Parts: sequence; structure tokens; C-alpha cells
Amino acid sequence: MGQVVRRRAERAGLRALPGGAAPDADALLRRSARGDHAAFAELFDLVVGSVYGLIRRVLRDPAQSEEVAQEVMIEVWRLAPRFDAKRGGARSWIMTIAHRRAVDRVRSEQSARMRDDRAAVAAHQRPADVVAEEVESRMEQARVRTALATLTDLQREAVELAYYGGHTYREVAELLDAPLGTVKTRMRDGLIRLRDELGVGE
Repeated sequence: MGQVVRRRAERAGLRALPGGAAPDADALLRRSARGDHAAFAELFDLVVGSVYGLIRRVLRDPAQSEEVAQEVMIEVWRLAPRFDAKRGGARSWIMTIAHRRAVDRVRSEQSARMRDDRAAVAAHQRPADVVAEEVESRMEQARVRTALATLTDLQREAVELAYYGGHTYREVAELLDAPLGTVKTRMRDGLIRLRDELGVGE
């Protein structure tokens, strides 16, 4: 498992390098917060097994657990500067992130299954007007996807995290590792552009 997560993290720019005996997690996380890739590599090796183990106990699915573990380690790297040792140790902080991510994935999977179940029940006898509404909805979704493609990467990521992911401005700023003011500005500009592209208000 560790090698799979390691390879995916490397593709995200977080390459785990070989090293000797690892210092404590708190010290490594503080060094990682200063942009020390070597320290993060040691921290990665130190905690990734525990991170995967916790996620696996929640999700049970190995492939999904590897994917979520990758997301957690990337989030640890991005949010390392926000770690506050006064509120607990680095391991506890990292495992809290891992547990939250795992629970989020479970809820997402449950919601998806419920939507599929409702769709299956409704599919037995759907009147023509319902079918027409579904076609219209899918066409609208296609227009939104096309409009999103016209935004910059930061605008698109910010809008998707806020309006599809349900995150607050502050959470979006943390996830994108960008200043809060910048995120608000990009989202405002992105929404204006989406409005123009979709012809809202015309």
C-alpha cells in the first residue's frame, strides 16, 4: 500500500526520499511547514502506514483507502503551516485529518447509493414530463461544465470546492493554500464570468 500512495504523492510533487532514523513527528511537521521536502519525506514514511490503517478500518475498500490516504498526505503538506502544537501532537493532528477524510468519503458514497436507489425506483414508471425535465437538466449541466472550462484553474477549483464541495471561503483558502482575500476575489470573478457565459439575467 505504502508504495502506491508514495507514487501518487510523488506525482503530486511530494516525493518521499530515503532517510535514516526518523525524528519525532512534531519536529518533522514543523520543518515541513517551512517547505522542507526532506522532512516531509521522513514524516510521510513515519505516518503513512497508520494513516492508511485508520482509513482502511473506516472504508474497508483497499483502492479507496489508498486514494484517500494520498489526499490526506497532500492535505498535511498544504496545511502544515497551520499546525499548532499547543492543541495536540502532530500524529493526532494528522490522524484527525485522516478520519475526517474517511468519514467524508463514506458519506459521499452513501449519498451516491441513495441517489442511485431513488433513481432506480423512479425509473420503473416515469411520465414523459419527468423524462423531459431530466433531459433539460442534463443539457443545463453540460452548459455549466462548458462554462466552468472557461475559468482559470484557481477560479474553477474555488467555485467547485465552495458550491459543489460545500466548503466555506476559509476552508477553500486552506485547501488551495491561497490567501483568503485572493480566493474571495477569484470566486467573485469566476461567478461573474459563469453568469455571463450562461446568460443568466438576460
